[in-house]
Amino acid sequence: MKGRMGNPLHLKSLNHISLLCRSVKESIDFYQDVLGFVPIRRPGSFNFDGAWLFGFGIGIHLLQSEDPEKMPKKREINPKDNHISFQCDQSMEAVEKKLKDLGIQHVRALVEEGGVQVEQLFFHDPDGFMIEICNCDNLPVIPLVGEIARSCSSLNLQTMQQMQPVLQPERAV
Repeated sequence: MKGRMGNPLHLKSLNHISLLCRSVKESIDFYQDVLGFVPIRRPGSFNFDGAWLFGFGIGIHLLQSEDPEKMPKKREINPKDNHISFQCDQSMEAVEKKLKDLGIQHVRALVEEGGVQVEQLFFHDPDGFMIEICNCDNLPVIPLVGEIARSCSSLNLQTMQQMQPVLQPERAV
């Protein structure tokens, strides 16, 4: 690579993720009842079924599959698979109890680094998309360059960019 530029696309934040669903209704219920997302208005000009939800600063856009029977169904919960992670401010035991009460199969994991422990719970939404709930705020975000460490929730892109030198791209002479 010739060099890294700070924020070449001037990104501000994650806006939403889109998920293909077998049943938008079933997915709305899951994201509302299990994770606490709220349905919001979706543009009426779309010519396909779906729903928009919002919570915790991000949107989830649910898209109705045109052929739900052909969608693959994931059965095994694999923490190394694609997933979205949410930080939680209550004990993992309380979250795990709630998942059990709701009949949601899950896998528990523990990450230990430098005396810090991060507990993780992984489970699937109705279509097999993996979700993680963690107390990841315990693990500091330590840049590879620089010495400032912060928790995930108090860190933003501008802070990260200020902590590392910006390399200018090489110019042809």
